[in-house]
Amino acid sequence: MGRGKVELKRIENTSNRQVTFSKRRNGLLKKAFELSILCDAEVALIMFSSTGKIYQYASEDIDRIISRYRSVVGAPSLYNRHYNTIEFWRSELDNLQKSADSLEARAKHLTGEDLSSLSLKELKQLERQVKNGVERIRAKKRYIISEDISSLKRKQRALLDENACLQRRLQEASLCLRSTKQGSSSTPF
Repeated sequence: MGRGKVELKRIENTSNRQVTFSKRRNGLLKKAFELSILCDAEVALIMFSSTGKIYQYASEDIDRIISRYRSVVGAPSLYNRHYNTIEFWRSELDNLQKSADSLEARAKHLTGEDLSSLSLKELKQLERQVKNGVERIRAKKRYIISEDISSLKRKQRALLDENACLQRRLQEASLCLRSTKQGSSSTPF
């Protein structure tokens, strides 16, 4: 019997999230190891937990794999002299400026501004992303509201219990006062 489909969203409960991370991390590390053995592939896997702890696996020397990756994608090597030149930093600055401009345009699109440059396909994709975001926001709001309601109900129960206790004390004090008055009025002077 197969497992049900898991909804991919952030796990709110921190202990459940940590357990899931631990199990899936171990599974991912195992798969990386198996892939490197079965297929004779060079595999490097680096992950950081939400607490900042690092986990890694490398079938070979991780620095060599990262250097190979950087050369394949055209990123400068960390040991390259060009890395320290003004031209490199200018191009890096240009790339960062383009990334910032792209992110600003994306933020505008998400707020419904400057949509004229988008195609129909891009608009549909943006609409799906916004709908998914709204659903996540609504789910978070429902969770917070239900937690607030539960907290208020607990406070209400505590106040009702405290109120009942105070009423019992008041009744006991009233009975005690009556019995004291009756006892003192029956004794002559």
